[in-house]
Amino acid sequence: MIEVRGVHAIVTDIEGTTSSIAFVHEVLFPYARSRLDAFAAAHPAEAAPLVAEAGGLATLHRWMDEDRKATPLKTLQGLIWREGYLSGDLKGHVYPDAAKSLRRWRAQGLTLAVYSSGSEAAQKLLFGHSVAGDLSPLFSAWFDTRVGAKAESASYAAIAVALGRAPVEILFLSDMTPEIVAARAAGLQAVRLVRDDSRAPGEAASFDEISVS
Repeated sequence: MIEVRGVHAIVTDIEGTTSSIAFVHEVLFPYARSRLDAFAAAHPAEAAPLVAEAGGLATLHRWMDEDRKATPLKTLQGLIWREGYLSGDLKGHVYPDAAKSLRRWRAQGLTLAVYSSGSEAAQKLLFGHSVAGDLSPLFSAWFDTRVGAKAESASYAAIAVALGRAPVEILFLSDMTPEIVAARAAGLQAVRLVRDDSRAPGEAASFDEISVS
């Protein structure tokens, strides 16, 4: 068990942390890719400014190939996923241990937030239409690439300001080492989630292994 003390807020990543990487890469990304051109044509008011900002549909497809964390792409993907979630085509994957712990921590009075490279809209859809039910009311704040890159410490400093908490009072959870390093550099406490047998001491295999007080 990993014990973290003095925590008043928990900020969690999504991909590889609360949710399966396979769900994102094998379900969500292909879903958006196959519908991008048709969505842009059918929803010009929403899509045209984003396509223009990216420099065209070809650029957006290339960014998808590169898994680029670009705001226009992430915003468009979120809009496409919205249709899928609302139609019932998509259900957001959330690990059972993550759903259980998030509910427990919220009941303890902790502030919960999300920080993901996926857009705020995409985050709300995944948790609002998840296999564990509507988890969106558990969260008080949502952060995406607009707050900064996830491997930059300034992003986490900005999140602390937005949450109104001293950095040391915030626990950040992620599967990515550069993000853990950046969060700690900003003064946050951080635990890396590694959902296989390769984890090192101080890393957790699931949310069940993290105790906060």
